[in-house]
Amino acid sequence: MQINTTAKKLAELYTTGHEDRPDNVLWNYPAADQVVRALKTLIHVMFPGTFSAETENLESLFNKQLLNVYDLLLPEIERAIPFRWLAAAEQDAKPIDDIKGEAKRLIDLLLAELPTVRETIIDDVVAAYNGDPAALSYAEVKLAYPGLLAITSHRIAHELYRLDVPIIPRIMNEWTHAKAGIDIHPGATIGRGFFIDHGTGVVIGETTKIGSGVKIYQGVTLGAKSFPLDANGNPIKHIQRHPTVEDHVIIYSNTTVLGGKTVIGHNSVIGGNVFLMESIPPHSFVTKNEAGSTVRTKDISGLSGRY
Repeated sequence: MQINTTAKKLAELYTTGHEDRPDNVLWNYPAADQVVRALKTLIHVMFPGTFSAETENLESLFNKQLLNVYDLLLPEIERAIPFRWLAAAEQDAKPIDDIKGEAKRLIDLLLAELPTVRETIIDDVVAAYNGDPAALSYAEVKLAYPGLLAITSHRIAHELYRLDVPIIPRIMNEWTHAKAGIDIHPGATIGRGFFIDHGTGVVIGETTKIGSGVKIYQGVTLGAKSFPLDANGNPIKHIQRHPTVEDHVIIYSNTTVLGGKTVIGHNSVIGGNVFLMESIPPHSFVTKNEAGSTVRTKDISGLSGRY
């Protein structure tokens, strides 16, 4: 039968060990569906009622949901931890003996940070409401804005990234990317009161640093100029590749800002369709022209408002 022949030929194309190989099976990897279930539950904790209309005592509800998250994530974190030293890019890292104990420690640290995450997300809700004249209620922002879904998911995934949990933060990120059309790497550091208006096509790279009170529009890319290579021709990991955006910056639609040394000074405005690979001082106004980009620095004496 053709089935038998195909099955035999397919089996020869897979390896079944624990090492990180492009031809490996996924049996030893975190289960993406379980990670997504845990993420959706955590989003529900941040915004009760998001995915269902449960009404009960909040403390009781959170106890039940956090226990569910614990049960879902603990085995997946256990599967993920070995990739600290098994991953192709991490072969110099040293293994640890007590993986189960480390997984419990990490999930407890994640759960302990959730109140701080919630406090930060409240500022994101306020930023979205104040930053969009079309927003008529906080309820509308919380239930309907893809930018808020993206930043909420990011803030959860970022906590796991900070704890050096491999793979799982990226699974969370890519589910959100598919859901909201917004791609924020879990490594990106983002300050309070962040607002993505509309959101479709936004890309924020791993080593991006964003201050507080920043607003960006659809199609914005905060990316890398290039990928430095090591002596063997492989990309160098764990270096600053993406821009720094200081406090109270606005970046309008379809603008691209590239480079690890590029700094957007605080209280600046970057107009639409700008391509920028150099730093600009605070209080600048950048627009596109036929020759490239024009940078004007605002006279801040007697400054009373924003652009």
